[in-house]
Amino acid sequence: MTRTMDVALLPHSPVETARLDAERLAPLLKALGDPTRLHLVLLLAQQPHTVRELTDATGLSQTLVSHHLAPLRDQGLVTVTPRGRSNVYSLCCEALGEPVRALATVASTTPAGQDACCRP
Repeated sequence: MTRTMDVALLPHSPVETARLDAERLAPLLKALGDPTRLHLVLLLAQQPHTVRELTDATGLSQTLVSHHLAPLRDQGLVTVTPRGRSNVYSLCCEALGEPVRALATVASTTPAGQDACCRP
């Protein structure tokens, strides 16, 4: 089964603003570029989790999970909600949308990318 997504692409940037766009997007993509952080994002995409739940799901230590959540939180990719003695982490889809739109925009510059990103 093929799923298609309607993706609102970013407008193509003039050459002089491409560097500024890259500087703005690089920290978001860097935060997502680590396999452990991406694993945490994928788990949070399923449902919000506490650090304890994430340690159980990944087998990582609490310190390591917290260490990897920090850049995701700093970039606004995850949000934290206190719940009793724990914090519940949730994926922030709005912040995640920006790098996804940027990558879709880049991909749409090729015929194959246009077909993949812009199906009716």
